[in-house]
Amino acid sequence: MFDIVGKRFWFLLASAVIIIVGLVSVLVPGGLKLGIDFEGGISVTLGPKEGETLTLDQVQQKLRDLGYSEAAGGVQVLGEGDFFFRTRELDENEQQQLRSGLSQIGEVKDFEAISAVIASETVRRAAIAMGVATIAMLLYIAWAFRKVPNPFRYGTCAFIALLFSVLVVLGTFSFLGRTLGWEIDPMFIAAILAVIGYGVNDTIVVLDRLRENVAKGMATDFDTTVNFSLVQTLTRSLTTGMAALLTILAIYLFVGGPIRGLLMALFVGIVASTYASIFIASQLLVVWERGEWGRFLPKIRLPQRVRGGE
Repeated sequence: MFDIVGKRFWFLLASAVIIIVGLVSVLVPGGLKLGIDFEGGISVTLGPKEGETLTLDQVQQKLRDLGYSEAAGGVQVLGEGDFFFRTRELDENEQQQLRSGLSQIGEVKDFEAISAVIASETVRRAAIAMGVATIAMLLYIAWAFRKVPNPFRYGTCAFIALLFSVLVVLGTFSFLGRTLGWEIDPMFIAAILAVIGYGVNDTIVVLDRLRENVAKGMATDFDTTVNFSLVQTLTRSLTTGMAALLTILAIYLFVGGPIRGLLMALFVGIVASTYASIFIASQLLVVWERGEWGRFLPKIRLPQRVRGGE
């Protein structure tokens, strides 16, 4: 039997390094780039005129000529020869000038303006949605494990595993924002909510098997029981995750384009959730049970009191 629990500190150390790197990338300015749905601005879909062709170079050059060099670098190629880009918030005259300029080389198929007020409201609602979803998941876990000893530990470890998955997705998009200019939009929030649901489900499957084995008295040693439970659910977790990843990969290859952010967030989130359910949640339970939290903290030697004439 694989000794997964015996290597728990290596897994937890690797997880801590991943979280730290992700947090640094997120917190340092210039990482996560908000789309126009969160900041306000203009989104445009431009296609070729009937009987003509339109190239990426033509679109980028036209944007530079019109004074939108920052938008030229973020032009995305869509299906059927269409192109999509975003730019800053514009007044009515600037919007009309942009439309007219783009109409010289192609057909403006979609032109959407989002104000900063609406964008701030979108951010607020997205934050509320994520908070409500997380709280609902925690309440469900607390109810599902109410009959086991120390149910609070199960809920806390599941929450930490869930937090790890979300932070990995945020860190990944922060890196993509710095290198490729990727932005986050409402579809990204939808992907985060889906990752939360998937991660909690996968973690509960593992912890529920552990609960059953503890109730059966599978082994006198808690470490052995946890390890046996992990081995029992390992194939199921990997198979489920692989099936989901192959589906997402197929959609990315055949669709991609406007939903690439959603698909990438789901892909990374499922990988992180599968890892967290096996190598984080259960390992933290063992650490908690054995009282090994002190091994994560540096030991501080206090000066000894000097007696009398010593």
